[in-house]
Amino acid sequence: MNANELRQKYIDFFVKHAHARIEGKSLIPENDPTVLFTTAGMHPLVPYLLGAEHPAGKRLVDVQKCIRTGDIESVGDFSHLTFFEMLGNWSLGDYFKEDAIKMSYEFLTSPEWLGIPHEKLGVTVFAGEKGEGGAPDIPRDDESAAVWSSLGFSKERIAYRPREDNWWGPAGTTGPCGPDSEMYIDMGKEPCSPACEPGCGCGKWLEIWNDVFMQYNKDADGNYIPLARKCVDTGMGVERTVTILTGKKSVYDTEIFQPIIKAIVAACVPPPECSGGVCAMPYRYGMGETQPEYAERDRSVRIIADHVRSAVFIVGDPKAVTPSNVGAGYVLRRLIRRAIRHGRKLAGGSGTEGLFLSKIACVVIENFREAYPELEQNRAFILEELTKEEERFLETLHKGEKEFEKLLPNLLRDPKKVMSGRLAFKLYDTYGFPIELTAELAAENGLTVNREEFEEAFKKHQETSRAGGEQIFKAGLADHSEISTKYHTATHLLQAALKQVLGSHVAQKGSNITHERMRFDFSHPAPMTADEIKRVEDIVNEQIKRDLPVTMEVMELEAAKAGGATALFGEKYEARVKVYTIGAFSKEVCGGPHVEHTGTLGHFKIQKEQSSSSGVRRIRAILE
Repeated sequence: MNANELRQKYIDFFVKHAHARIEGKSLIPENDPTVLFTTAGMHPLVPYLLGAEHPAGKRLVDVQKCIRTGDIESVGDFSHLTFFEMLGNWSLGDYFKEDAIKMSYEFLTSPEWLGIPHEKLGVTVFAGEKGEGGAPDIPRDDESAAVWSSLGFSKERIAYRPREDNWWGPAGTTGPCGPDSEMYIDMGKEPCSPACEPGCGCGKWLEIWNDVFMQYNKDADGNYIPLARKCVDTGMGVERTVTILTGKKSVYDTEIFQPIIKAIVAACVPPPECSGGVCAMPYRYGMGETQPEYAERDRSVRIIADHVRSAVFIVGDPKAVTPSNVGAGYVLRRLIRRAIRHGRKLAGGSGTEGLFLSKIACVVIENFREAYPELEQNRAFILEELTKEEERFLETLHKGEKEFEKLLPNLLRDPKKVMSGRLAFKLYDTYGFPIELTAELAAENGLTVNREEFEEAFKKHQETSRAGGEQIFKAGLADHSEISTKYHTATHLLQAALKQVLGSHVAQKGSNITHERMRFDFSHPAPMTADEIKRVEDIVNEQIKRDLPVTMEVMELEAAKAGGATALFGEKYEARVKVYTIGAFSKEVCGGPHVEHTGTLGHFKIQKEQSSSSGVRRIRAILE
């Protein structure tokens, strides 16, 4: 079963069980500053898990693009990925544990669907925990265990696991969360010990699916408040499931990655040595075969395959991110530059010339354009951005590596084999050489880098490292805070005002909200004049002064567009959507939340207008 077939079977199964198919959302969260990327299938559905009514109903199914960079250092093994696809089905206050588990079991084992033998499955449930600081205990999940037992699972195949294994959420700092029940495949290996059970990390058990039971909302003070409406959130990774179903050893050995790996080898790996007309047999790169001399090159191939695929999806997203030194743009830059570094290693090091990212990106686009048409639509933009960043980084690499080589003889004389953070920061500050690559170069020469000292130097220059893939603010729309809701409503007024002043070509390209400000990206070819900025401010403040009512109506998407509602360019919407109308001034397709009257917003002030990327401007504004 390939990825396209798995996606379709999953959707068909849950549609058969009365779920409405909804479209997966952008990789860039809508007005949620608690995370840089959509990290899980449940992320775009947080407002509905917290109680909002979804236009498509209470039973939903989708395929969601996700990015997680917390395990970026593990990418290069046989399973870790930064970009992945998550299959999900949802109950918004409809069914709960029993029905969710029984449907999961049917999809996994029925010959009509995945047909996995019952005896190959094991499951885990939440073991419970004692509350800290006077907080109440969270009981163990005997309810889920009883359902699995009724399906024929013996006690040996049902394992109680702690929070770090069987608790999910929230996606950011606050939001819905709860215990989960995970399903594992017995890979046929001998148990590591008598205590080996489902969930053990020895390799005998491999997770295939996760049912999360949203029973609580974590608030800003760290309290877990029981939800009035219990929900179900499930997740099945496309890449890992295809690996299991096809009997492969690695996600990189599936049809998802094989064409990408072939492109990497063609672009980066020198041809086999030939002697007397006889050439060495080509090695199957990336597969983790037994030749130890290829292990490091295998790792590089897998890193390039993962990172370029991730970069293509980030740049090709409807809310496209481009490489930069902050936020999601920094994560993207790190992925691209790490891929370039490993491509050069494969090709023989710093002596390599030529660009290769666009060749690999073309294969990624070809592989995924059927499931994700936005990649084909944005092909030219993707290739242009990757090529520009590759050219910039080759110049950076050349300068940084030469400086590192100058430092190396003295570094190797140090008996502790530690490179000071001060020197690492100099490479970053003077030559733009990323700390991650400094650390990799150091490791290749038997050295370590004093990262604490580097971070101290970094902070002194008032810069923030986003290398972990996540920048935490105090709140976001995940908790529907009052100020975030005001700013979100203000983005509607701003977009309508920009259209009036600049023209109908203006379209939202992204937005970000914190407690302190709003950021709004929009299509426009030139900087705004001072007069244009003033006119936009005046128009927005006039609508606030008029105290316009904000109303919501659920309608068919085509009817919304026919009625003049603005929709985000390139975004995928369900057939039925929420349309928010602000007086006679603004009408937008949007998920909310919003204030009820504009008079509560305060005074709108644009602080800065600047370039975001080619053809895209960025406004930062506040409500006073």
